[in-house]
Amino acid sequence: MHKSGFVNIVGNPNAGKSTLMNALVGERLSIITSKAQTTRHRILGIVNGDDFQMIYSDTPGILAPKYKLHEGMMQFVGSAIADADVLLFVVDLTDDTPIEPAMMKRIQGAKVPVLGLLNKTDVVSKEKLQQATDFWKKEFPAAEWIPVSALTNDNIIPLFDRIMALLPEHPAYYPKDALTDRPERFFVAEIVREKILLTYDKEIPYSVEVIVDSYREEETIDRIRCTIYCMRDSQKAILIGHQGSMLKKVGTAARLDMEKFLQKKVFLELFVKVDKDWRDSERSLKFYGYLGK
Repeated sequence: MHKSGFVNIVGNPNAGKSTLMNALVGERLSIITSKAQTTRHRILGIVNGDDFQMIYSDTPGILAPKYKLHEGMMQFVGSAIADADVLLFVVDLTDDTPIEPAMMKRIQGAKVPVLGLLNKTDVVSKEKLQQATDFWKKEFPAAEWIPVSALTNDNIIPLFDRIMALLPEHPAYYPKDALTDRPERFFVAEIVREKILLTYDKEIPYSVEVIVDSYREEETIDRIRCTIYCMRDSQKAILIGHQGSMLKKVGTAARLDMEKFLQKKVFLELFVKVDKDWRDSERSLKFYGYLGK
């Protein structure tokens, strides 16, 4: 008997979805920062065994769309709810922000098992955990509620076992040596975007997109060229910094992470261009992979 299925993770921004997926997969596939909206795409992480294949799917945080970009991100969430075999609904115990009502209704209406994960047990009291458990069991009685800490791996092994029990019988969907459905170029761009999130404040991290223009693999080094697109000339100036100082800082941090990820030397070039108001441009969003071609 072989089990295989899609285990899709949904929840509010900063609920800990990416940390959870990385913990379950055992690899750092999703970028993690303290800023909301860090994850923009749907990212698969695949765990293989002799008689099973778990295909985890990290998704953007649920929000009420302000831009066409957000609409594209919420389409990723909607598709994750629709094609799940097991749905992981992550709730942040430190955040009382309600789930966007329309998406909450879709999660509650899911036709597959829903595991509600009360995340960040490592930073809340037992009383707070009990209050949240009582609230969510009443709010969403069809879900099975499990307290976890994705950061400290608390209850992750029992969660893995519970997912395994719920997986349907099915042949593997991907080759058994696959870790993700994304190419290395995708993760290279995500590493640059993560360093931008960590380096700049305010609107800058949310105004940029990163594209890999060229990726040349040589025997001892990978030569990578990326363009960072922003919305205004003023943002371009901030991204570059005085005499290129800020862009150099981002590039150095990104290169070091790429070398760990790729397990080889990297020569990285970064450039900055303006793509005016790209977050509301259908043409740009198709180019960046947020909308269908």
